[in-house]
Amino acid sequence: MKEATGELDMTVIVAILVAALASFFYFQIWPKIGQSQNTDCQKAVCDKDSLTDDGYVQCKVEDDGSTKDVLCKYKG
Repeated sequence: MKEATGELDMTVIVAILVAALASFFYFQIWPKIGQSQNTDCQKAVCDKDSLTDDGYVQCKVEDDGSTKDVLCKYKG
């Protein structure tokens, strides 16, 4: 019985660690990734003729002398 209790304890510890790592990613890392995309879209020059069916347009952003393509939500 002690072995089963020990395995259950380890399972609970692992579940708590996985939940902690998932919440860290969701609340700390993911918003920074999304914020970078939003900042790029604010500075972008978009071609309204490239509007897709799901509401996105192809845009170009100049960053440190280089140009990169981004997909931004069409705002009208």
